[in-house]
Amino acid sequence: MSNEKLFVIVGGGLAGAKTAEQLRARDFPGRILLLGEEEHLPYERPPLSKEYFAGTKRLEEFTVQHGDWYRDHRVEVELGVTVTALDPGAHTVTLPDGSTVRYDKLALATGSRPRHIPLPGIDAAGVHLLRTVEQSDALLAAIRRDAGPAPHLAIVGAGWIGLEIAAGARGHGADVTVVESAAQPLSGALGEQMGAVFADLHRSHGVDLRLSTTVSEILTVDGRATGLRLGDGTDIRADAVLVAVGAQPNIALARDAGLTVANDGVAVDASLATSDPDIVAVGDIAAAEHPLLRTRIRVEHWANALNQPDVAAATMLGRPASYDRLPYFFTDQYDLGMEYVGHAPAEARVITRGDVGSRQFLAFWLDAAGRVCAGMNVNIWDAGDDIRALISSGESVDPHRLSDPQVPLAEVAG
Repeated sequence: MSNEKLFVIVGGGLAGAKTAEQLRARDFPGRILLLGEEEHLPYERPPLSKEYFAGTKRLEEFTVQHGDWYRDHRVEVELGVTVTALDPGAHTVTLPDGSTVRYDKLALATGSRPRHIPLPGIDAAGVHLLRTVEQSDALLAAIRRDAGPAPHLAIVGAGWIGLEIAAGARGHGADVTVVESAAQPLSGALGEQMGAVFADLHRSHGVDLRLSTTVSEILTVDGRATGLRLGDGTDIRADAVLVAVGAQPNIALARDAGLTVANDGVAVDASLATSDPDIVAVGDIAAAEHPLLRTRIRVEHWANALNQPDVAAATMLGRPASYDRLPYFFTDQYDLGMEYVGHAPAEARVITRGDVGSRQFLAFWLDAAGRVCAGMNVNIWDAGDDIRALISSGESVDPHRLSDPQVPLAEVAG
């Protein structure tokens, strides 16, 4: 019987692929088995609502590694496989056919799925979700204009996915209506003040943005979606409907196995170890103790899936490691490019520097002690390092100096 160790990775997205990469980069000599639900090799998801949907990037360009890499690095990949159970005591995962695989170490990288809302008509043909490349293809096919009047896309939810698809659909010539129950788009992520910037952006590009508005049902004819009925009884006709109301982390496998959960995710320490020392969690599901922010956070963004595997691999190999990168995300909509770094409490005060009206500015979120806890650069590309330095310093700043573009960011401390 072979004494070769087997490390199993459950999840075939970016986080899973990068965990395999990092294990080999750290010279792990044993077997690596990656189990993915989709039939594709792991790929990055941001392009599904950005460049891929816009038609400027192909799947192979954002596939993490191609087949020869897995072969050359002795990473066994099984696609189209959903792990049905996890037994930490026995160190096994159960496959759909009832067979089990015994692991020495396990990485959970199960990601998220689109959040489901119980709307009448939600299961009708022509109602779209967005998580996979096939779903992006289907939505694109539904709004492409061949001839005649422009197709109309109705989007439920003005979060990142909803707004990025709205921008992409306008680029394809579709008419777009976005319905959002909050007072501003992205208010949960950026607050109402910055959300208003994105509201103005989309309206200036012809999007019919309905804020503080609810949806009571998806209208259907013969089992196919034909639009939305709003809470006030107004009907919006549409050729396709996208429901984009957030993501739900896939934690059932971990929860049912008895692993500790928190913040709607799998609780991990700074080394990304779960409550079982032989299991790590990475990516969307990882609710991690952050050593710099001194709180537990879970971030559903590309940067975590890209960078956490370095720490997770070290932990699986029994080496000291700590994930202390600041949360980061980005978006590109029309002519607006934005990067956000940090983690802001809901009550944080927002200070801006630059011209908000022309969408070329910096924004900073200050906590009650006057410390910068998050920052955003909009169409300004040389401030990222300075923003990170402000957050990492933990020093309070002078809001007036912070808002003055003539004062270097390195000189705004209070």
